[in-house]
Amino acid sequence: MATFYAMRLRLMPALAILVAICSAPAFAQAAETRYSRVDEVMDWGAVTTHLIVDLGAEVPKNAVGLDSFSVHVIRRDPRLAEPFLEEGMRKVIEAYISDADGSPVMSGRYATLVMEVGPTLSLGSALNYARDPVAGRNFNAWTQNAYTITQQEPIGDIQGDLVATQLDGYSRVGIDEFAFGTSSYKDEEYGLIELTFARYSPADDDRKNPLIVWLHGGGEGGTDPTIPLAANRATAFVSDEVQAIFGGAYVLAPQSPTRWMHGPSGRDGGAEKQDALSIYTRATQDLVESFVAEQPDVDTDRIYVAGASNGGWLTVRMALDYPDTYAAALAVAEPINLDYVSDDELQRIANLPLWLVTAATDEVVEPARFPVTLYARLRNLRAQNIHLSMLPRVADMSGNYVSEDGTPHEYNGHWSWIPTYNNHLAYVEGDGGQLYGPVAQAVDDVGGRKVVTVMEWLAAQSK
Repeated sequence: MATFYAMRLRLMPALAILVAICSAPAFAQAAETRYSRVDEVMDWGAVTTHLIVDLGAEVPKNAVGLDSFSVHVIRRDPRLAEPFLEEGMRKVIEAYISDADGSPVMSGRYATLVMEVGPTLSLGSALNYARDPVAGRNFNAWTQNAYTITQQEPIGDIQGDLVATQLDGYSRVGIDEFAFGTSSYKDEEYGLIELTFARYSPADDDRKNPLIVWLHGGGEGGTDPTIPLAANRATAFVSDEVQAIFGGAYVLAPQSPTRWMHGPSGRDGGAEKQDALSIYTRATQDLVESFVAEQPDVDTDRIYVAGASNGGWLTVRMALDYPDTYAAALAVAEPINLDYVSDDELQRIANLPLWLVTAATDEVVEPARFPVTLYARLRNLRAQNIHLSMLPRVADMSGNYVSEDGTPHEYNGHWSWIPTYNNHLAYVEGDGGQLYGPVAQAVDDVGGRKVVTVMEWLAAQSK
């Protein structure tokens, strides 16, 4: 598990998250104190990884241990008629004395608790996927998690009577690197279209920088632009590793109020959707063009469109409608219905670099019907720079999460964005096949043939 030591905690107003309400001031007779929380985006979504407790007095480095505190949490989703989701005790896997930001110190007044997390440990989750009564669709949303952190043994001279229930603030790793906004577009056919969005700007470097346009999946619609970053780990695009590959890249992540597949008929998926159109295509393109106009250092020869699932669908749609804008496209688990896309339309992107990703175990978007068919039709149109990653399954590659039988934890087969974000996909030049997993990054060549990861491939494309 990645350590948090070097990260600076940026506190946000506690009203953003529901906490157990207590009117007594810190260190009153009830020995109440406060805590801060850190959320990180993992392969399966956002989780709370660290809790930072104000001890109220300075103690030495070795004063706190794994059994110093117990941690109880109640998770709620306020969108639901019955908001309560679950409650229980969470496990502390590391504890150390720190400053208020969570960095370890020789002596200090804060204790940082590192919490156990995993794809099957829902108590740590900061999100819930459920039917949104306003949108009328299943969407992800931040949960309201109320923590009670209770001292169980002496910490230096502090006896076992501290209880932390009030949240001072929180940080969201990676998400806090983004700014957020709203765009409006008057569509002649569909009326006013409003999109929320997240945007990331690289450090000033006196040179042109590429732009990655990331389109979220079907569960990340709505009006909170942090959700597309949190639910499917789109924060990977601003990681040091990926930013280094691109030499510093802008990231623009629009969010649709409904789903990207929302078409003129009102349908946004399933057999009832009798088209390959979206009411959001022109509004999204307008947002991209407006963003580029406001950022003079965007390299207009290196604008990339990418997305997963519903966003993979719109990735293909945007490429079809605006092939001159984009230098390449990356479509993960894309479900565009090719019954409604002619060869004449596909010819527009026959020369556009395209990488398709899917998994044989995907039961949501049938690989043979959608990405495999798209790949075959484009190859028939003599597309050259096109790749198809067909994963046998989607499984944990970190070595941290295993099933009861000791094999790597297996994710939903639809989640092929996980190895994509982790840059665990690669091809071997000269029709040498493909590599999956950490080995994709670990080797430079196979038999003298160069290995190119999916992020390296994308970053290398230019008009």
